[in-house]
Amino acid sequence: MVRNMKIVGVALLIAAALSLCGCGTSSDAASLEDGVYTGVSGEDDDGAYGEVSITVEDGAITACSFVTWQKDGSVKDEDYGKVNGEISNRDFYDKAQLAVRAMKQYADELVETQAPESVDAVSGATIAHGQFLEAVADAFSGDKR
Repeated sequence: MVRNMKIVGVALLIAAALSLCGCGTSSDAASLEDGVYTGVSGEDDDGAYGEVSITVEDGAITACSFVTWQKDGSVKDEDYGKVNGEISNRDFYDKAQLAVRAMKQYADELVETQAPESVDAVSGATIAHGQFLEAVADAFSGDKR
């Protein structure tokens, strides 16, 4: 419960910062130079972190990808939630895969809305949502990479 409250607090702080710096609105996106912006989030309690790549063309976000990496360096993909390549706990695997699907949803919503603060959190994938917002803020905080 405390961890979820901490993630919500971080997400709200990031959303507020994005709205204050002007990075999160479609009208401000027009001021971005064309290019690819990348950013990373901090690590969660398990050492996992998120990484975003955002393409801007003609002042609009035209593409976005978001992946999260486990502490051991492996990407959270279709194998996330398996143990030794097998689904040993169906409930755990289903929850892990919900987070994987949410990562794509977050990236797609950013392209659609052009505004990070408009990307809705998916229940069960709030840690990934916080990491997404943090990575987007990082991507737009400096020069494109």
